[in-house]
Amino acid sequence: MGAEDMTPGVVRPGGRTARVRAAVLRAAGDALAERGFAELDLADIARRAEVGKTTVYRRWGTVTALVADLLTDMADQSLPRTESGTLLGDLRANARLVRRTLTDPRQGALFKAVIAAATCDGRTAEALHRFYDVRIREWAPCVGQAIDRGEVPEGTDTHEVIRAVSAPLYYRLLAGGGPLDETVADRAAEAAAAAARAGVFVRAEGPGE
Repeated sequence: MGAEDMTPGVVRPGGRTARVRAAVLRAAGDALAERGFAELDLADIARRAEVGKTTVYRRWGTVTALVADLLTDMADQSLPRTESGTLLGDLRANARLVRRTLTDPRQGALFKAVIAAATCDGRTAEALHRFYDVRIREWAPCVGQAIDRGEVPEGTDTHEVIRAVSAPLYYRLLAGGGPLDETVADRAAEAAAAAARAGVFVRAEGPGE
């Protein structure tokens, strides 16, 4: 992250400042999961974190800035991708990781609240997009490796394959379409892998290409 991205609350120095940030972000995540975006209050978060209100207001200023920093931290803390040696194995690992996150009592509620907030708040939406961009870029190389191995066609859009894995899982989370178990996660991975092998995600050539 470059210096141009160091908006309030995003700088991550060490020592006491880092401990304060961690406590505030943990409190913000708890409040968001419990009460939703509309009920977030910086004073309440400061109380939960046992931090002075002035510190919270000075460093973050607004609820949206704090949520944006929370998403930045979540992206930074996400587990690295797994390499199994096959596209299906890698996509299955990705799907199971997403499923574990979304079915976690705290994390699942937190994501629902953030997604709901992003529909009506531009800064939260931007932060959510950055979060998923980080995760997609983390996992996209497994598709690139599958291209190199000849598992999927040249020109396959690596990012779109990863999006295709998690999309059905988020649909289940948000639309309440039945249990979100490992069978569902594996099915999402298998469908994305099959579509990739069939060339569904090969980039269309533009005019003159």
